[in-house]
Amino acid sequence: MLRLLGTRLAAVIPTLLFATFTIFGLQHIGPADPATLVLGENATEERIAEVREQLGLNDPLVVQYGKWVGRVATGDLGGSIIRTEQVSTIIGRALPTTAQLVLSGVTISVLIGIPLGILAATRANRATDVAVTSGSAIGVSIPNFWLALVLITAVAINWGLVPARGFATLSDGVGEAFRHTILPAFVVSMSGIAIVTRQVRGAMIEALNAPSVRTHRAKGLPWRTIVWKHALRNSAVTIVTVVGLLVNTTLGATVVVESVFAIPGMGSRVIGAASARDFPVIQGVVLTYVLIVLAINLIIDIAYRIIDPRIS
Repeated sequence: MLRLLGTRLAAVIPTLLFATFTIFGLQHIGPADPATLVLGENATEERIAEVREQLGLNDPLVVQYGKWVGRVATGDLGGSIIRTEQVSTIIGRALPTTAQLVLSGVTISVLIGIPLGILAATRANRATDVAVTSGSAIGVSIPNFWLALVLITAVAINWGLVPARGFATLSDGVGEAFRHTILPAFVVSMSGIAIVTRQVRGAMIEALNAPSVRTHRAKGLPWRTIVWKHALRNSAVTIVTVVGLLVNTTLGATVVVESVFAIPGMGSRVIGAASARDFPVIQGVVLTYVLIVLAINLIIDIAYRIIDPRIS
């Protein structure tokens, strides 16, 4: 296990270096001067020179990159140009909100998607299977922002069941957190439910057609035991893969959903920073996303080995 962990960590390093170089280059993309983009074309030369010095833009690019990576390695993500506070503080305040939304969305996707996938697989090529797979195709096709607007209008405004905007964490109370989380979590889970359903269906059909299942049926094992114990266990690698990728895709979906629901998370912060051309915040948030994705991929690799030791 330690050897596997070391190998995977070694493979992460080149990816992380490439990601940091790409993220650092965000403020240098385009012909305009980053300081001018931040301040606007009407800014004075003195103010532009001040911001260039603040951002370290007077140094060569290689020196700027080296300094930035060195600061990042120590946890220093710099300071926001617009909000006059540290980027790490902004991220530290927004990350728990996004994490709560992502975990809630993934949980809904798993709790609904896995049973639907098993239901479709056990009734393959029947009316139930057609209905589930058709619903999955629709779920994947629905845009998050459109579904969010529809649900806000119907559930929050017309029916008044949940708040239309804002967010509450668990520290505000379980009930209040549930009321603020359920609607945006369902929105980000819609495509996830469809993805999990389709992938679990395919994996379960393959598992149910395996020779071992025919052996279990010949021994007289109940069909429920064969499905939920043996076939589902043989599909575990596929399910782990789907759930891991689902966390990554749900994390990306929160960018739009947080903006629609006015949730003060990572997504709304990066959109606000992009609008204000606050490059340090953009770089810090994107780097945090990259680290989360790399960590999830590493966890998936370790989970593979735990589920099936034959996987190297």
